[in-house]
Amino acid sequence: MKKIWIYSVRSYIQLALFFYYRRINLKQRKNVPKNEPVILVSNHNSALMDALLVASQSGRYMYFLTRASVFKKPFVNALLRSFNMLPVYRVRDGWSSISNNKAIFETCSLGLFNNGAVALFPEGNHHLNRTVRNLSKGFTRIVFETLDSYPTTDLKIIPIGLNYEKADAFADSVSIYFGKPIYGQNYMENDRNAGTNRLKADVRKAITQLTTHIPADNYEETIQKLELLGADFLDPQAVNNCVKSDFENCSFTKARKLKSIKAAFKFLMITFLIAPYAIWKGLAEPKIKDAEFIATFRFAIVMTLVPIWLLIITVILLFTLGLQWALIYLVSALCVSLLAVKL
Repeated sequence: MKKIWIYSVRSYIQLALFFYYRRINLKQRKNVPKNEPVILVSNHNSALMDALLVASQSGRYMYFLTRASVFKKPFVNALLRSFNMLPVYRVRDGWSSISNNKAIFETCSLGLFNNGAVALFPEGNHHLNRTVRNLSKGFTRIVFETLDSYPTTDLKIIPIGLNYEKADAFADSVSIYFGKPIYGQNYMENDRNAGTNRLKADVRKAITQLTTHIPADNYEETIQKLELLGADFLDPQAVNNCVKSDFENCSFTKARKLKSIKAAFKFLMITFLIAPYAIWKGLAEPKIKDAEFIATFRFAIVMTLVPIWLLIITVILLFTLGLQWALIYLVSALCVSLLAVKL
């Protein structure tokens, strides 16, 4: 039953993401092994959207390590655990809670021994800046504890680069780059600290090659130059080469945008979905303090209130004007929304 539940949830999330994003480009997903133990590690920009994209687009069912603070309420705790999400405790959660990680990591190690998958964001926090931050050592602990407990495990680490066109915009596009496997066995040294540092460095280097990485020094100036050049942030290699060449080797193809047509379909979409849109603009969006959460809360509206609104209007039309008008409304709303997003 749990597998059916997880499969159903993932399928629904994939459908919702299809309607939410203009494009989702998957690059080298073949690097993710199908039935082998694997740890997926990604950069972290856009709060929960990062987790939903990795979970729904990687082709694997997995344990997802998530900050413990979101598990505090009993209902939320039960719901998240039903999705195979597990809490990770940090110093900010209190020193006494750190010991709880032992049981979580043991669960992950056992899952990996049984050819499972674990996903996490080793940067430890999220930020919209297009910079790969220093990695925490939590993921290395899972690697080494797994190999200590189950030495024959052929554990692979897959670095992932999430690249948003503009993470807080609608409709946004995203490209997901899956890097080549990094083999955990290669870091089993007598000096565990040296092995840890080498693994962290290699994973971070891989992630910086899979996503746009603009050094913190002169970040604002660099990002402004790239935007003026029309940089395609869905192509991290082109952007990184441009920055490394001091803007000498920059060749970006600007996509043709049908702004007037898109605006017309967006207006029609708002008309069809007036109630969810009003709730988003009037209640939800004004309460968001950090830009990293904009996409997450907007997507929550898309996943929950939009289907409910469509169902309510369809039922009302069914019982007042008949099946034909109900179907006309439903099909029109879906087609208009799809065109407003995809154009």
